[in-house]
Amino acid sequence: MAAVGLAVLHIISMATLKFAVLPGDGIGPEVMDAALGVLKAACKKHGDELDYTVAAVGGAGIDKFGKALPDCTLEACKKADAILFGSVGGPKWEKLPPAEQPERAALLPLRKAFKLFANIRPGLLYADIAGASPLKSERIPNGIDIVCIRELTGGIYFGEKKTWTQPDGEIAACDVMQYRTSEICRIAEVAAKTAMARGKKVCSIDKANVLETSVLWRKTVTEFFAKNYPEISLSHMYVDNAAMQLARDPNQFDVFFTENMFGDILSDEMAVICGSLGMLCSASIGDIKNSIGQKFGLYEPAGGSAPDIAGTNKANPCAQILSAALMLRHSFGRDETAREIEAAVRKTVCGGVRTADIAFGGESVGTLEMAKAVEANL
Repeated sequence: MAAVGLAVLHIISMATLKFAVLPGDGIGPEVMDAALGVLKAACKKHGDELDYTVAAVGGAGIDKFGKALPDCTLEACKKADAILFGSVGGPKWEKLPPAEQPERAALLPLRKAFKLFANIRPGLLYADIAGASPLKSERIPNGIDIVCIRELTGGIYFGEKKTWTQPDGEIAACDVMQYRTSEICRIAEVAAKTAMARGKKVCSIDKANVLETSVLWRKTVTEFFAKNYPEISLSHMYVDNAAMQLARDPNQFDVFFTENMFGDILSDEMAVICGSLGMLCSASIGDIKNSIGQKFGLYEPAGGSAPDIAGTNKANPCAQILSAALMLRHSFGRDETAREIEAAVRKTVCGGVRTADIAFGGESVGTLEMAKAVEANL
């Protein structure tokens, strides 16, 4: 697996790693337990200890405290150096007003509270399980290894929103898309540093043929890379073409980055192309430093809470395990331990130990068995 994130500071002394654990709903608690077991085993090898606080979030927070992000959960996060997040939501809470539903009322406030403006999502598919992708195997004979970087705190999701009644009585609504050059430069910096750790190749995705914000985006990105990272190969692509190119030939990209809404859509498309949400992790980071001088971040699997299989020991814990590895890398400077976890997941999956989502109808194991196999391969 190629490097997927920013350059990190290596901390060689043993330490206690302090983080908040927010298991969430559905399969969240069981894959979180599986990931924590692997995390403990991996850190123990290097003499590190874990100090984590478990707190309710999402539907669990609503049921227990009346809101998706309870005050006590937010306080636990503020006292931590990172957040290991599960999955939230489910049919039980779908009748709540949109602003009170688990995902919107938990993740968005957390991103805002900790200024987590960049989401780093690796799109990784091992060659041994390329058949899990809906793409024809001849298109991806060596699997997939790309990275999507999405801007998280700007754009239309956070712009002014308004609903009103027009003079003729018809209801109208609008959402404002807005970006400042500083917001564009800081996400470009994340993309550049990620690319420097990989193939020095970046694609910036916009809609500059239609949107004024994208005109500014493209101009700012072009100037930023020319001034700060001339050694990186920079290209631009319209978002509609990018969606098509991801489905046609995903490995033409190495690192691509884009604004909030486009990133939301493209990262989900990438997840489908990579075969199983159960294998895809993500990191959301900002500029806030934690108590040990690393980046405070939130780390979560790309998939949802899958309430239909909750409690059945069928869920794939690899995305949660790999998210924990990203936490070690970005928020604790434990790159070596992170690489060991990533290598153990690869060895396990490519060795034939797989949950049902990547077993292609063959023999499969459960959530706990998968985690134990990864732990054994550390």
